[in-house]
Amino acid sequence: MKVGTPAESRPAERRVACVPETVSSLVDAGLTVHVQEGAGRHAHAPDAAYRAAGATVTPEDPTAESDVVVSVQPLTIDQASTLKPGAITISFLQPANERELLEVYRDRRVTSFSFDLLPRVTRAQSADALSSQALVAGYRAVLVAAERLPRFLPMFTTAAGTVPPAKVLVLGAGVAGLQAIATARRLGAVVEAYDVRAAAGEEVRSLGAKFLALDLETQSGVYASVQSEEFLERQRELIGEHVAQSDVVITTAAIPGRKAPVLVTTDMLKAMAPGSVVVDLAAESGGNYAGSVAGEEIWVGEVLVHGALNLPSSMPVHASRLYSRNVLNLLKLMIVDGAVTPDLSDEVLDGCCVTHDGQIRKELP
Repeated sequence: MKVGTPAESRPAERRVACVPETVSSLVDAGLTVHVQEGAGRHAHAPDAAYRAAGATVTPEDPTAESDVVVSVQPLTIDQASTLKPGAITISFLQPANERELLEVYRDRRVTSFSFDLLPRVTRAQSADALSSQALVAGYRAVLVAAERLPRFLPMFTTAAGTVPPAKVLVLGAGVAGLQAIATARRLGAVVEAYDVRAAAGEEVRSLGAKFLALDLETQSGVYASVQSEEFLERQRELIGEHVAQSDVVITTAAIPGRKAPVLVTTDMLKAMAPGSVVVDLAAESGGNYAGSVAGEEIWVGEVLVHGALNLPSSMPVHASRLYSRNVLNLLKLMIVDGAVTPDLSDEVLDGCCVTHDGQIRKELP
């Protein structure tokens, strides 16, 4: 069976779904791999490295000739219209935003899998692309803030006096939040963090940050869930004073497939010191600050709000390496005797399968 990796065609996407290191594993599993010329150029994966790993590098998009197509972003409508009947696709499909594409998949009887919907179970951890890319985003968010902040992050003691460290507040202590905490601490900032899950406190403290224990009901479990508007209103009241005291606020609270909760208000931003920076990692899903615009920077008074857009793409080498391993590990659940034959009785595959056998299997908003 042929696994195809086209060059990403969506705007500003610099990652690639398959790197040379994972090509060899797919070939060893009995598959043939076809990669479009230049697909890995932004990730510094040259065509020669793909050939050396056992892939066939083609001048044309291999989508139409492939049994399995792996990509980072969803295929375009034009690409999807060339898929073989019964082909398999793996990507961040974002099904709530891709109704027309899903209809093409349905009509062509394509079996599509989306990392957005991968079940959060132990067996699926090695294929958890949301987490691997969130790690990259959390790291980059701190660098984005540091570049824009008109003051130092670490403390300096000089002959001219002492420069105090910057105060960084991280809202949400999932994978992105924890990486943001760790990176800010490495750069010498004083860090506070909040998460609705009480269990996150131990992880936050282990990184040398202070965990904010607000007078609110906490959640159990590994992942945050949707909260009521009454809860969010009270949460905003308690968070406000901590936002006002911070030089940098990094917001990471997002629930896949849903609008991001609003955690930061305009009144909070107006209370921050001039020159402060907010990096909103949830901007693409509505924003933890309601005024965030994905891919844009706006000023609210004298505070800069950076609406993050696809931060993992800004670090394509490691983001691609991690993502391609997620793709490989998901494919390993489907490979039997050199063929990709997904068994939808498997809870992992069933959970992230969006279309199959002429049907859209997930309810869309």
